[in-house]
Amino acid sequence: MNKVIEHLGSKYPIIQAPMGWIARSKLASAVSNAGGFGIIETSSGEVDACKEEIKKMAELTDKPFGVNLPLLFLSDSTMVDFIVEHGVNFVTTSAGDPGKYIDVLKSADITVYHAVPSLAGAKKAFEAGVDGLVVEGTEGGGFKSPEEVGLFVLIQAIKNEIDLPIVAAGGIVDGVGMAAAFAAGAEGIQMGTRFVSSKESPVHDNFKNTIVGSETNGTLILNKKSKPCIRALKTNLTNAIYEKGVMEMSEMMGIKNLYFDGDMEAAPALAGQSVGLIDKVKSVEEIINETVVEFNQTVSRLNESKFNE
Repeated sequence: MNKVIEHLGSKYPIIQAPMGWIARSKLASAVSNAGGFGIIETSSGEVDACKEEIKKMAELTDKPFGVNLPLLFLSDSTMVDFIVEHGVNFVTTSAGDPGKYIDVLKSADITVYHAVPSLAGAKKAFEAGVDGLVVEGTEGGGFKSPEEVGLFVLIQAIKNEIDLPIVAAGGIVDGVGMAAAFAAGAEGIQMGTRFVSSKESPVHDNFKNTIVGSETNGTLILNKKSKPCIRALKTNLTNAIYEKGVMEMSEMMGIKNLYFDGDMEAAPALAGQSVGLIDKVKSVEEIINETVVEFNQTVSRLNESKFNE
């Protein structure tokens, strides 16, 4: 039995990443209804709005879903208390010490996966008592470790030392990527950029079309010598930040204008290297169904290609 499916309760071990402002009920419910696993974000800091989005999920889907808790950005335990009270069964934690709320969450029978960008982070999460890991390779979009370690190296390094189920994140958009991640040791995948560019995504068409039109070298790692270090699409703004070498946090202040008004120069457009593999805006259902079919075809093809020992 696939351990990630066991923990999620979904049809497929395909998780939608918890992108700030984007990962809300419209997108998350579409993912859950299509057999994947939707996640509601709380990283936007809009606590009341996020609580309403969690409530809306009960109206939009009868399938399992989860909530992400970015630990460094939680000013208090209000959101933790809320998800416990509302019967959320699965949580991903990120950006901080996974031990911070682990006792509260586990005592409420909530399954906890922690997002890690390194082997050291994975060891710390394991010691804290999490149930699984979301392993984030440097290929992914958004906030990154300045130490650029590829997803497959990271999965194998962690798998060699830690016995926890792994969800692979970073650069995956289809069944081939999913099969590759499983070959490395994962039992599930998380997709962000692929779902950002879906029909059900709430972002402006300008953002979706820029993703579709980007090549494999269409992103940049910014601010490696400071915080936050991020991966974003190449634009006039991000090219200038890259040349300068540093980024002020104020550069992120226009992110909602980018997401919802379509101003691609308002802030860095967070996206992964997978933009080079996305050539069409598709529905969430199409994305998930095609991923599963291609995964099964890839596994069958690899099985036929075995070498004699």
